[in-house]
Amino acid sequence: MNNKLYVGGLPYSVTDGKLEEMFQAHGTVTSAKVISDKFTGQSRGFGFVEMSSGNEAQSAISALNGTQFEGRSLTVNEAKPMASRDSNGGGGRGNRGGGRDRW
Repeated sequence: MNNKLYVGGLPYSVTDGKLEEMFQAHGTVTSAKVISDKFTGQSRGFGFVEMSSGNEAQSAISALNGTQFEGRSLTVNEAKPMASRDSNGGGGRGNRGGGRDRW
C-alpha cells in the first residue's frame, strides 16, 4: 500500500500542524499539508498526509475514515497519483488571429 493519504472534509480552520497531530496517534507522520487556495490562502477543505509505512497508513485509514472532526465527516483514503498536465498551458487555440484578414 502507498503511504500517502488523501484527507477530505477538513474544517477550514485546520492547519498543517493540527492535521499532523491528528494522524500521529496512528504512526510516524513524515509530512502533512492542508491545501489552500492560491489567491486567498484559505483552506480548500482537504489535504495530504504521508506516513512512514503502508501499514501505518492503513491503520490511519481504518481509524479515521468516516469519523467526525469539528462537525465535519472526514474522508481518508489512499492518495491517487497526480494526473499529468500538458506543458503548453492548455487552451489549444493555436493561432489567435481569429481568422480575420488584416488589410
